[in-house]
Order: sequence, then structure tokens, then C-alpha cells
Amino acid sequence: MARLILFNKPYGVLPQFTDRGTTSPRPTLSDFIDVPGVYPAGRLDLDSEGLLLLTDDGRLQARIADPRFKMAKTYLVQVEGDVAEAGLVSLRQGVRLKDGLTRPAEVERISAPDLWLRDPPIRFRKTVPDCWIRLTIREGRNRQVRRMTAAIGHPTLRLVRWSIGDWTVEGMQPGEWRATLAGPSS
Repeated sequence: MARLILFNKPYGVLPQFTDRGTTSPRPTLSDFIDVPGVYPAGRLDLDSEGLLLLTDDGRLQARIADPRFKMAKTYLVQVEGDVAEAGLVSLRQGVRLKDGLTRPAEVERISAPDLWLRDPPIRFRKTVPDCWIRLTIREGRNRQVRRMTAAIGHPTLRLVRWSIGDWTVEGMQPGEWRATLAGPSS
């Protein structure tokens, strides 16, 4: 049975075990996880937070990360501005990015979620409103969610991957991880 690690990646942590080629090393997975033989299934940018899955099973890693398998990835996204229904409709239909049209997303406006504090915090501006959306995609282009919200005129301020398939970071604090056997999402 495959080993699977659910990790709540903090903001500013590289989603790899080493930081090659920099003069001032940044935090990496090895600062949090000391489990030999596991590797990230997919990526989560330095400036994004939330669920990162790691496994020792190459086939499971491919099923999680490869867009051909269309595994649902849900994000809680704080965006600049007040997203109107027309913007949500655009996301639901697919938006045109430089690398082509995205697949339709599931999206809804939500109240500000009860999340951990981010370090550093999002810059608050009195004159610029923001709002939160829950966005589920079934592909995984580079910085896709950020590019999608920008395409509808609402840059991403904070991006938290909440779940991949049935796996979630619910109840986990940043930097926490738990091991499990590959389960219902596999």
C-alpha cells in the first residue's frame, strides 16, 4: 500500500526538499518532513499555502498530478475587488489564458473562511475591497488559479489549496503533516 503524506504547506516554503542555487536558502519541505522516499505529487507555488500531497508511489503521484486524470483541486482564494456574477460565470465557462482556454471551473463566492493567520499578512487597503471565492479545477497549469482570477480582472491576494480529491487540510495548521495510506481519492 502506498504511503501518502498530507502537508499543510505554509506561505514561503518551497515545495521541494532542497533549495538549489540560491545564496540565501529558503525554507523547504525538508524543514518540516523527515520521511525518506516520498516526493510531492504536483506543485504548490512558494507564495501559495495549503495542501501538498507527498507519496512514495509513482503511479499514485501521476494520478494526483497529471491533468489527464482530472482530479479535483479546490482552492480558497482571496481576490482584489468584488467579483460580480459575470466574473463567476466566466470562470465556470472557462477563461482564455495565454496557453489556451481553461476547462470549466466550479466556483462560488464565500464568506471569509476561518483560516490560520498568514505570515506575512495580506496587505490591507481601506479603499480597495476584496472577497473570497471557492474555486475547483480539474487541470493544473502553472499558476493557473492566479492567472484565471487575473483574467477576470481580480488579482489573487491569497491562495490556499484546501483539498485534492477527498484529501483536505481541514483541521491542520501550517507546517503540520500527517501520514496515511492512499485512500478514497486514489
